[in-house]
Amino acid sequence: MDGTLIDSEPLWLEAELEMLRRYGVEMTPDTHRRLIGSGLWEAAEHFRELGVPLSADDIVAEWVRGVSEGAAQQGLSWRPGARELLASLAAHGITSVLVTMSVRSFAEQVTSELPANSFAAIVAGDEVRHPKPHPEPYLLGARAAGAPIERCLAIEDSPTGLRAAVASGAVAIGVPNLIGLEGERAHGIWDSLLGVDAAGLRDRFSALRSIHFSS
Repeated sequence: MDGTLIDSEPLWLEAELEMLRRYGVEMTPDTHRRLIGSGLWEAAEHFRELGVPLSADDIVAEWVRGVSEGAAQQGLSWRPGARELLASLAAHGITSVLVTMSVRSFAEQVTSELPANSFAAIVAGDEVRHPKPHPEPYLLGARAAGAPIERCLAIEDSPTGLRAAVASGAVAIGVPNLIGLEGERAHGIWDSLLGVDAAGLRDRFSALRSIHFSS
């Protein structure tokens, strides 16, 4: 969701930077890269390792509060083609499930701005035992969709998310946003979702599904 459907990564980054500044900790490029696409509690534990003297739950709660308030005040910035693709999938009767490492409350804040039939279900980061890059979130998403994972297609913007999608057995498509996806295993890397629709995905699915990775 963050970085794939909406450009919320700047909101998360500002919440994270504000916390680090408060405790005199520097945001390094390596830390920034590790945060993108990772589970919130995993990221919070990294902040604790850097010296933030809060519990993981308190760190996550502060981040979510800041991002939610920022999104409400500034409005959501949708990624090119994302809303149009969701509308096309719904019009063709293709089930979509939102698999995100954001918490459910923020996921619902985002999806409330979409037509009610956009997503059949949400798999949120505060409801999984193992966050991305573990395949569990996508396996739960396939179960919610009522489809075998081999018949599912996942769209991701981060290396962490792509690894989860590939590990799950779904067709994994990368659409880079803040960081590149060079060298990542994927069934396809697309520049954006502009012009992508349900009919096109259906036509290309078999060819994408035939791509296999060496272990």
